Amino acid sequence: MQRLQVLKQDFFSLNTTQHLIIGSAVAAGGLLAYLVHKRRQIKSIPLGEGWWGAGDKPLSEDDKIYPFQVQTSDQEIEDLHERIDKTRYTDPLEDSCFQYGFNSTYLKKVVHYWRNQFDWKKQVAVLNKYPHFKTKIEGLDVHFIHVRPPHREGQRVLPLMLVHGWPGSFYEFYRILPLLTETQDGLAFEVICPSIPGYGFSEAPHKQGFDSLAAARVFLTLMERLGFSQFYLQGGDWGSLITTNMAQMKPQSVKGLHVNMMMSSRGLKVLLSLLIGPYLPFLVGLTREDVRRLFPFFERNVYEILRESGYMHIQATKPDTAGCGVNDSPVGLAAYILEKFSTWTDLKNKDLVDGGLERKFSLDDLLTNVMIYWTTGSIVSSMRFYKENLKTNIDNRVDSRVGIFVPSGLAAFPGELMHCPRSWAAIRYRNIRSYTFMPRGGHFAAFEEPKLLASDIVQFVKKVEKC
Repeated sequence: MQRLQVLKQDFFSLNTTQHLIIGSAVAAGGLLAYLVHKRRQIKSIPLGEGWWGAGDKPLSEDDKIYPFQVQTSDQEIEDLHERIDKTRYTDPLEDSCFQYGFNSTYLKKVVHYWRNQFDWKKQVAVLNKYPHFKTKIEGLDVHFIHVRPPHREGQRVLPLMLVHGWPGSFYEFYRILPLLTETQDGLAFEVICPSIPGYGFSEAPHKQGFDSLAAARVFLTLMERLGFSQFYLQGGDWGSLITTNMAQMKPQSVKGLHVNMMMSSRGLKVLLSLLIGPYLPFLVGLTREDVRRLFPFFERNVYEILRESGYMHIQATKPDTAGCGVNDSPVGLAAYILEKFSTWTDLKNKDLVDGGLERKFSLDDLLTNVMIYWTTGSIVSSMRFYKENLKTNIDNRVDSRVGIFVPSGLAAFPGELMHCPRSWAAIRYRNIRSYTFMPRGGHFAAFEEPKLLASDIVQFVKKVEKC
């Protein structure tokens, strides 16, 4: 009651213009909510079809699953070292830290470790700790790891697919896998973790147009080929969009969808939140934590997004041009990728000389991810995924016009590039079973905070399973 009285006082303290803005916004918001509700009653989108292999589509395709192992050679390592030794550096500006990108003074330290201490053969053995496989889908060799939990009496095992984003890889999940496959209260997961085609050990598409919808269809085929008729999904970055598309394509197969990067539709409801939220957040479904993370909106979110999204504009327009240099220079590739692991973990890392990289990650883990891109030569094809998804207005795609009706769990990490309140997420995700304000962590949730993410996945699945 006291809180309501304070809110009333806040409202009546506003000037006439602010009253008019809020009144008009509320009225328009009611109309918009009705229209959005009507528009989003369609509960699935077409699967579609595709062929991404070289040349014409054959009459039949090998659908067998084959074991795969990551391999390396002395020649591969020697070539890497020769290229590293020929690197040219540019001195950083004084006191620039990571404000201009990857600071070359710290980069030299990372490269020295890479050249003299990093053991790629040892890390290849680490990668092969879990079983790897490949199978041909729509003309592409699709790579994935498949990890089954140890057998325990009375445990319930549920299939779960984890999908990475850019500039990550399947290796992001190596710290969370033991937590998910170990029984918790009688529940464990059988985890399938694929590489997006064009990333790492999955073959790159040979034809234009391979977007998140195509990736979703490929991964649905993979789960069907593995014998799963129902399963759970989890994703971040591109993985959140791909798994969301999977849930839209085959809602009958997706028991639950968990994402740690939420993308809401733009519209009047969001605009209302931005106009009214700082004054009367309860009217637009915002919590105090939402307000703290969102406002001041333009200074904290919009300007930061603009400063951090230059890579996206390049990759969404001319990925092949931009990719030439980083595909040829291992040090250039490392700087390009690892700078994202600095700023996307915590934007404040830009003010540190070392970018805060080793606060959450080891150099072995970071360089292993870089090596997956380097040894497979997949940086350019991974960058093309931006162009394929953003060459037209993504808001006009069929998936943007259809809601997500499967049970959904959303984990909001404070270091994510853009905060998405539950009220915004609910515009698209129409069956939210859990929404968690995570206490710490950023964009690479599974890599940074595996225990937090694993715990949130488990509690979400328990709510869906009612166990």
